[in-house]
Amino acid sequence: MDSPRGRILLMKGALEGELSHEEVLPHVDRCLGCLACVTACPSGVEYGELLTPFREMTEKRRSRSTMEELSRTLTNQTLPYPGRFRAAAVLGRYAKVFKPFLPAALRTMLDLLPERLPPRVALPVLAPAKGERRARVAFLSGCVQQVLSPQINRATVEVLTNNGVEVVTPPRQGCCGALSMHTGAADQARRLARRNFDAFDLDEVDAVVTNAAGCGSGMHEYALLFAGEPEEQAAREFAEKVQDVTVFLDALGIEPPPALPAPMTVAYHDACHLAHAQGVTDAPRRLLAAVPNLSLVPIPEGEICCGSAGSYNIEQPEIAAQLGQRKAEAILGTGAQAVVTGNIGCMTQIDSHLQRLGKPLPIFHTVELLNGREE
Repeated sequence: MDSPRGRILLMKGALEGELSHEEVLPHVDRCLGCLACVTACPSGVEYGELLTPFREMTEKRRSRSTMEELSRTLTNQTLPYPGRFRAAAVLGRYAKVFKPFLPAALRTMLDLLPERLPPRVALPVLAPAKGERRARVAFLSGCVQQVLSPQINRATVEVLTNNGVEVVTPPRQGCCGALSMHTGAADQARRLARRNFDAFDLDEVDAVVTNAAGCGSGMHEYALLFAGEPEEQAAREFAEKVQDVTVFLDALGIEPPPALPAPMTVAYHDACHLAHAQGVTDAPRRLLAAVPNLSLVPIPEGEICCGSAGSYNIEQPEIAAQLGQRKAEAILGTGAQAVVTGNIGCMTQIDSHLQRLGKPLPIFHTVELLNGREE
């Protein structure tokens, strides 16, 4: 019942009244939503188009324990809002003294927080292209990443502008809503998405660029999120403009990236919401192959999720921990000197489990290596 086919039958049974939600939800809750089943399915079943609406429907009818409700509220009311998340992360450092007395989900939240937050990085509203302008894009700056690894956004803008791309970062933008959407909080996801419909002027740009796999996946699902809503057409048009930064740069063609200071072997991790949800696997590898002194190695079982999966590592900490350890051990088995991926959730999860094994490695976003930086 915890297989994709089993979950489809369970959802069908619940929708047709043959099964209660209480019988079905434990199995659906354990689904990562990684969509590896979609890329593996010979029949092309769009499992994500079943899972997301089902979670929305059942979210409004289910009951949770007090601690489960607290954990979910903390997740949904902090992660999508950088200011709140930064404040919560600072408070979380002090809360670690109470960690032994907290439930598993809250302990996991604390474990994922860094010891120190990096300083804020302010992005210009308009970053002009260097040299001849080849394209103009709008950049989604995200939410969690702004707090945990703001240097990724800076590197993204620098790589784009160095390759002749003018970058607009709309100041009124907010979270894309992907985290809320994938956990069933669809009303919140729609509120967040509507804010971005107003903030982004699609007629003025060639693409809406994101550097987070989860955000890109979520925005590509806007037509599903707004099905039957007045904004359905606007949602569809927005989704059609969205591109992962690696897809955009690969199609545009880039100048040779700066060489790394010394030869380095790097393991490339396929973020599920890039590889499975968006079908993007070749573009990042082609771009990284152009970096002098960088050698890419594959990770065994690379198609298997690291256990981050949005907020899955908070809501299902035991399963997520098993997956995180499995991924960390697979990475270490490659003998790589560093890890590179395209999603902040994966970076945080992998770093946490490498630390637990006592074998930390540098973890980079793809654009950081394209920018010639090791920091």
